[in-house]
Amino acid sequence: MKKIILIFIAAAAVIYLGYKALVFYDNEFQSGRMWETPAVRPYEQPMLMMEAGLVPLSGGEENFKAVKAEALKSPFQGNDTETIKQGKTVYSTYCAQCHGKRHDGNGTVGQSFYPLPTDLRSEKVQSKSDGVLFKEISYGKSGGRQPALATTISVMDRWRVIAYVKSLGLR
Repeated sequence: MKKIILIFIAAAAVIYLGYKALVFYDNEFQSGRMWETPAVRPYEQPMLMMEAGLVPLSGGEENFKAVKAEALKSPFQGNDTETIKQGKTVYSTYCAQCHGKRHDGNGTVGQSFYPLPTDLRSEKVQSKSDGVLFKEISYGKSGGRQPALATTISVMDRWRVIAYVKSLGLR
C-alpha cells in the first residue's frame, strides 16, 4: 500500500513541476507564442474588397453558345502580324498534333483518324466565317473528330488561332 501512495505522490509531483515549467516558459520566453502571430489573429485588418467587374455575373461561354455562328465576329482586325504570331503559338500547342505542322491533316495523332483531319489551307476551311470556325473549335464539329476545346483554350486564343488559320490561305 505504501508503494502505491509513493507512486501517486511522485506522479502528482511530476505533473505539478511540469505545470510550473510550462507557466515559467510562457511568462519568460517571448518567442514561440503561436497565438501572437499575425496569421492566427482573425479580423485585425479589414478584408480587401474586390474591384467592381472583376468577377463576371453574366456572359462568358454561355453567350457564345447562344449566338448563331454567323453573328460572331473576331475582335482582331485583318492581318495583324502579332495576332497571327500568337495564333501560330497556340496552333502549335493545341492543333498541330492532329492537323500537322503543314496544316494538311497529317499530324502525329491525325494520321490515325479516318477520314484525316481537314486540310486547313483548303477552300472549304478558308471560306468559312470566323464565327463558324470559332464554334467548331469551341464546341466540336458534329459528325467529325474535332474535340470541343472551349474549356482548354481561352476565348482570345481561339480567335488568334482563327486569325492564324485564315492567314494560311493568304500565303
